[in-house]
Amino acid sequence: MNGRVVAEAPESELVSIEGNWYFPPSSLVDGEFADSPTPYTCPWKGPAQYHTVAGQKDAGWSYPQPYDGAAERVGHEFAGYVAFDKRYVELS
Repeated sequence: MNGRVVAEAPESELVSIEGNWYFPPSSLVDGEFADSPTPYTCPWKGPAQYHTVAGQKDAGWSYPQPYDGAAERVGHEFAGYVAFDKRYVELS
């Protein structure tokens, strides 16, 4: 994001859900994330938490407490993992 690394993890630690890569909480760079008040609830994943990333509002989101059965549907636990809006964050 503007040349800043906001998360870094090997692909083997990422979770792919609906065309988005979700990064584990341990991969997030401290100081680059703040919770946003933007509300959203996915019908099968649950309530989302949007994040301001490197100053860009709602550039990331996570599911702190996914609904029961969501991890099984994805095939991997993803609570707290963060995905990024591709308009603002370049994945490489």
